[in-house]
Amino acid sequence: MNIVTIFDDLQLARNKLVNPLGLVPTMGALHAGHLSLIRRAREECQSTAVSIFVNPTQFAPLEDLKAYPRDVDRDLGLLEKEQVDLVWIPDAEELYPAHFQTWVEVDQLTKVLEGGFRPGHFRGVTTIVSKLFNAFQPQKAYFGQKDAQQTIVIQRMVKDLNYALEIVVCRTIREPDGLAISSRNAHLDPEQRKAASVLFQALSAAERAFNQGRHDAEQLRQIMREILEMETQAEVQYVSVANPTTLEELDGNADRALLSTAVLFGKTRLIDNVMVKNDKR
Repeated sequence: MNIVTIFDDLQLARNKLVNPLGLVPTMGALHAGHLSLIRRAREECQSTAVSIFVNPTQFAPLEDLKAYPRDVDRDLGLLEKEQVDLVWIPDAEELYPAHFQTWVEVDQLTKVLEGGFRPGHFRGVTTIVSKLFNAFQPQKAYFGQKDAQQTIVIQRMVKDLNYALEIVVCRTIREPDGLAISSRNAHLDPEQRKAASVLFQALSAAERAFNQGRHDAEQLRQIMREILEMETQAEVQYVSVANPTTLEELDGNADRALLSTAVLFGKTRLIDNVMVKNDKR
């Protein structure tokens, strides 16, 4: 496994890899979700690369960048076991040098849901992902369905900017009680961790209702709200039934939708989602 920190070394290492290359961008603190992406990349590609970079520009002003979990030695041990070919661990100055002033922005898709609660977040995401795509020149890049809006935004960016690569969206990996695996889960205390399973309970209830023929968007939102509001430790930021392409909130009957929610447990913010589709139409 080749580990590099500076861009010039990355270019030399990348040129030695056999295509197709599968890239898994991460912020480290690797967990089973990340490893599932890496395994999918290894199945589909001749070479596999991973980036580890806690991107400061995707954190909103009131979010604590310093609190984001970091354990590079542990991460590298996991990547070695997964037989990753190339790992890039740049520092902030490598990616955002002095006088940096160029940004990549996707417009409408980033103004709703997460974009409404995390100002500037997606500008940071699309800029860093664009830089990673330019640096690695992958044929495929792998992202998790848990961050559904992020995947939709990145797919739009790739299409609009004519990137010659495929975005592969992989299923959400969950704990036995349904909680989506996330680096942020480590910040939950035992009571919050138990309460956090309510996200998947709410989404699952709305999904079951949809599959039983209840397709009214507001009814689905209400099902989620009622379950989430029963949990006293949950502070609901939003519940959404949105068009999975445009992310516009749906009214009336929905044939396909992204069901999503964001909830605070103390200072820890969790998101989750499921996709639903009426296969009879």
